[in-house]
Amino acid sequence: MEYTRKFADKLSVEQMKIELLNTAYGNDHTFLARLDPRTLFIWYLFFGIVPWFLHDVKVLIGMCAFMIITTYMAKISPLIIFILCLGLLGQGGYLLIVSFFFGGDLSTILPLLVLTLKLSTISLASITVFCSMNPDKLSDGLLKIKVPGQVSFSIAYGYRMLPTLLEEYHHVFQSFRLRGKAPEKRGFFYINSISYFVKIAMFSFYPLLLSTAKRARTTVEALETKGSMYGFNHPEVRKLKLAALKMKRNDYFFLFGSSVYVFALFILL
Repeated sequence: MEYTRKFADKLSVEQMKIELLNTAYGNDHTFLARLDPRTLFIWYLFFGIVPWFLHDVKVLIGMCAFMIITTYMAKISPLIIFILCLGLLGQGGYLLIVSFFFGGDLSTILPLLVLTLKLSTISLASITVFCSMNPDKLSDGLLKIKVPGQVSFSIAYGYRMLPTLLEEYHHVFQSFRLRGKAPEKRGFFYINSISYFVKIAMFSFYPLLLSTAKRARTTVEALETKGSMYGFNHPEVRKLKLAALKMKRNDYFFLFGSSVYVFALFILL
């Protein structure tokens, strides 16, 4: 019961909100967080695309092991790792069941394991990169590589709004529970309770969408009042904003070390 209570506390909405805030703003002390955003973009461009085109299992295992090390260096939240594992297990299990349904056998497990290995490598690379940059740093990095200002701001704004939206969704969900009536009988394998909560979860999205649209409109009007379009498109403003971004010695060492490791994988394995 004690372990069950601790696990339930970890999955509470407040704890999830704290984990999201720590992921977005609490990793500034790590080695990867001190790198230039362009370095992380270049690094992710390789490890997020190349594994799709590889078929050597040994090389994929080596790349996945490297991603595990970088994920540990980035101090990723256990909640995000848990969600990633659930997604990978669900994806692999779904494909395995479908393959059996269409006449497959146990020989399909090996290709599914290779696919899961590729997905794990790419997913860990994504988590490592985007959890090592706070919203402001990510936005500045996108501006530095000539992404339009509206796009970079929208991504950073989405990062900032995610904990607020999660909390607001929880409030809407609880209001539906207070105004509704739960099933008197839970049913076989709690089917009545599960269907009731799924129904409430679906209904809770509609008020959240309306509130998000209203909040976004207010934000856009406030930005236009302060001259955000001028800042997004004026070269001098952009140059002043991005003056602090510089690739330093650690950036080159990190890219060089990653290149040497990948080269060794292809040569030795």
